[in-house]
Amino acid sequence: QVQLVESGGGLVQAGGSLRLSCAAPGNIFSRSVLAWFRQAPGLQRELVAQISTTGSTDYLDSVKGRFTISRDNAKNTMYLQMNSLKPDDTAVYYCNVHPQYTHDWYGGQGTQVTVSS
Repeated sequence: QVQLVESGGGLVQAGGSLRLSCAAPGNIFSRSVLAWFRQAPGLQRELVAQISTTGSTDYLDSVKGRFTISRDNAKNTMYLQMNSLKPDDTAVYYCNVHPQYTHDWYGGQGTQVTVSS
């Protein structure tokens, strides 16, 4: 069982910032695609951002220019810097790790992000 440890969620006013962190086991981290998903009440889970092993990134259109995903292979930790937060960003955010050349995805327990208007 792969355990991911998330932190950094909370309550923030619209326009504010939060940084989410997710630590993963070192034996898979550097060879994995990393991603953040979110799920708001009553809605489907959606992919927010992902970063490849080489550092290339992709973002959900609605967060482009506001969110930044990054990885620190030395610390086995991924981050999601969220700026200019909006009430529509309110959701539970999940980190995911996908080791290359496998069909495996491992997810964290989720961290709540609430943006008040």
